[in-house]
Amino acid sequence: MSVARPFVWFLALGLSLVSAAAADDAGFKSLFNGKDFTGWVVPEGDNGHWKIVDGVIDYDAASEAAKDKNLWTEKEYGNYTLRLEWRIKETPYMNPRVPIILPNGTHKLGIDGKPIQIIVPDSDSGVYMRGSSKAQINIWCWPCGSGEVYGYRMDQSMPAAVRAGVTPRVNADHHIGEWNQFELTMAGDRLTVVLNGQTVLDKAQLPGIPERGRIALQHHGSKKNGEWTSPPSLVQFRKIAIREE
Repeated sequence: MSVARPFVWFLALGLSLVSAAAADDAGFKSLFNGKDFTGWVVPEGDNGHWKIVDGVIDYDAASEAAKDKNLWTEKEYGNYTLRLEWRIKETPYMNPRVPIILPNGTHKLGIDGKPIQIIVPDSDSGVYMRGSSKAQINIWCWPCGSGEVYGYRMDQSMPAAVRAGVTPRVNADHHIGEWNQFELTMAGDRLTVVLNGQTVLDKAQLPGIPERGRIALQHHGSKKNGEWTSPPSLVQFRKIAIREE
């Protein structure tokens, strides 16, 4: 009996841990099977630039699609929590126009009254929420960190509170080349972004965002004479899952 009790205790502990893990993921459904683009719409004419490599979605920022180059889900979603992991593969483009973003969403000015701009090795992608490019959650190398909503922050017709709300509270990005985890929650017109366990945006308001829409992984970047003219979306994505609320 003295031998059996530790075994029973260990078994019970194991079962409780399995149950806890299952509860953590309760309700989440995978949006990417690691094998193909089932559930996604590859841009027409892409010619293999969005592809699956070693079980992850890999993009080289060179889609040959004549129109939209983003990778979209087939389905539309309303209120949901989206989990995904992403990483920037490399940063070959030196971005000379990166502003210093203040906590209220405005840009720091120099003595000449113009925004200060710095040079940053940069790549750029993001996640479109509810079919809206304006509601794009940025993935990039800016000092403010990933997770901001550029389209709303830069819209000067928006109230000051909205622009401040979509500005990252903290730079929670891991180093270039390392994997990062997003948890993105849409509830009504409110967005919460958790990046690597840190709350970057907390119930930020996105006025006018559609009630439903598809999700996209963003294309960014172009070349001229073989050289990048803007930050390319040299990114990978994996472990994409959604829980509809």
